[in-house]
Amino acid sequence: MTAGRQAEGADADAASARGPSRVAKLLSALFYGVCSFLIVLVNKALLTTYRFPSPIFLGIGQMAATIMILYVSKLNKIIHFPDFDKKIPVKLFPLPLLYVGNHISGLSSTSKLSLPMFTVLRKFTIPLTLLLETIILGKHYSLNIIVSVFTIILGAFIAAGSDLAFNLEGYIFVFLNDIFTAANGVYTKQKMDPKELGKYGVLFYNACFMIIPTLIISVSTGDLQQATEFNEWKNVLFIIQFLLSCFLGFLWKVPLQQRSEVRPRIPGNTAQKTRSKHETLLFLRVMLTSHFSKI
Repeated sequence: MTAGRQAEGADADAASARGPSRVAKLLSALFYGVCSFLIVLVNKALLTTYRFPSPIFLGIGQMAATIMILYVSKLNKIIHFPDFDKKIPVKLFPLPLLYVGNHISGLSSTSKLSLPMFTVLRKFTIPLTLLLETIILGKHYSLNIIVSVFTIILGAFIAAGSDLAFNLEGYIFVFLNDIFTAANGVYTKQKMDPKELGKYGVLFYNACFMIIPTLIISVSTGDLQQATEFNEWKNVLFIIQFLLSCFLGFLWKVPLQQRSEVRPRIPGNTAQKTRSKHETLLFLRVMLTSHFSKI
C-alpha cells in the first residue's frame, strides 16, 4: 500500500512538472485572442464612437479595476501574492514606468487610428520583443521563428491593405506602445522570480505604484476635467462599455502572462503547431477588425 501511494505521489509530481497540457495552452491562447480582440473593439467604441476625450482617465479606470479584482481575490484566498515590503519597488523598477507607458500609449493610439491599421502596427511588438530579448537576455532565435514573425506582419498588412490611412500622431503613439509592450515583457522575464511576486503580484504592484502618478498627470493636463464634464455619463450603454473596458483591461493581461510562461517549454513539432494556430488567430483578428470598422 505504501509503495502504491508513493508511486501515485511520484506520478502526481511528474504531472505537475510537465506543466499545462496542450489543451490548456490552446485555451489560454484562444482566451487571450478573444479578450484582446474585445478590448480593442470596446476601447475603439468609447474613444471614437462616443468620442470620450480622456484616454488617461480610462487607463486609470483599468488600473483601479486591476487593483480591486486582485485585492479582493487575495483576501478571499483565490490567488496569492506577497504583502508589500520596501524591497518590492526596487525589484519592480522599471516595470511600473513601462506599465503606465504601455497603458497610455495604447489607449491614445486606439483613439487615433482605424482598427485595421492599429492591429497591423501592433504586430511590430513581436520583432521588437525578439530584438530586445537578443540584446538584453542574450537569446538567439532560429531562422524559422524569424520568418514566421515576418509572415505574421506581412499577413496583417495584406488583411488591412484596404485601409492604409496615414496619421502621424497615431503612428507615434502605436510605435511607442509597441516599444513599451516589448520592453515590459523582456524586463519582466529578466527581473521577476515567479516564486517571489508571481504574475498577480507584478500586476497588482505595478497598478498600485502608478495609479496616483497617472491621476496627477490626468489632473495637470486637464484630462480629468474633460472626463468629468463628458456628457455621456448618463448613458447606460456608455457606462456598461466603460466598465467592460476596465474589466477587460485586467483580464487580457492574465492569459498573456500565462502564455509567456508556458511558451518556452513547448518543444519541436508542438511549438510549430502552436505557432501555426496563433498565426491563424492573429489573421482572423485582423480580418474581423477590418470588417467591424466598416460597419
